[in-house]
Amino acid sequence: MHANETRTDAALVRRLLAAQFPAWAELPVEPVGSHGTVNAIYRLGADLAVRLPRIEGGSKDVATEHRWLPRLAEHLPFPVPVPLAAGVPAEGYPWSWSVCRWIDGDNPAAGSGGAGFAADIAEFVLALRRADTTDAPPAYRSEPLAARDTATREALDALDGVIDTTAAAGVWSDALRAPDQQGPAVWVHGDLQPGNVLVSGGRLSAVIDFGCMGLADPAVDLIAGWYLLPAGARRVFRTEVGADGAEWARGRGWALSVALMELSYYRTSNPVMATTARHVIGEILAEAD
Repeated sequence: MHANETRTDAALVRRLLAAQFPAWAELPVEPVGSHGTVNAIYRLGADLAVRLPRIEGGSKDVATEHRWLPRLAEHLPFPVPVPLAAGVPAEGYPWSWSVCRWIDGDNPAAGSGGAGFAADIAEFVLALRRADTTDAPPAYRSEPLAARDTATREALDALDGVIDTTAAAGVWSDALRAPDQQGPAVWVHGDLQPGNVLVSGGRLSAVIDFGCMGLADPAVDLIAGWYLLPAGARRVFRTEVGADGAEWARGRGWALSVALMELSYYRTSNPVMATTARHVIGEILAEAD
């Protein structure tokens, strides 16, 4: 998936556990079929999961998650994967890694959430925004939307002939004209898309993979509206989070920028991510018609 990706397998996980966390070394280890782009996931026994970053950038998330997820979890209305242990490079594996609780649930299909799910996502977003920001780090997507202009237009150029780049460029230009954020930065998850949420019975059951978390424009988490919800439920989500016109326009810009870059990067290496990105772009362009 990545040119510089570190390969892992269950045997490596067993060696790492035996050397660093022997109390868990005898538990069965099974790879988890995942289309995630940052971590390889292994189920450890019935109740645990091992997360091995694929690239160096993912390794840097381990310390952030271990520091902040336990503090945030007690204020959030849905389960999150609080880390239990942090591993160090060993056995030929070069990055930090982690063990956390396994959380049951399924990833939803892109744009499949109903009104109840939309209200759940809004509840999570609002609770996260209320968390204390003292000493909190910047989010992975903490830059102003305009700072993504060059990279977004490079993705548009790469997708010429793949999507309607003229229409997408028009929507992107509209987003850049939206007024900037006026209030303080707040806690955001930073990547609310299908692979990072779990559902049960059509309702949100957990939010996972907080590698992008930190302080940013609250509009960043509005990408959930296009990644997770169809038009009707998206209106419910907007109402519940109380997004005004400027914030919603920035959120649409964030969703478009992220989806364009994902489709450009993963078009041939990760079909699931690419399909999700195409869906998001299609939803946004349909709104613009």
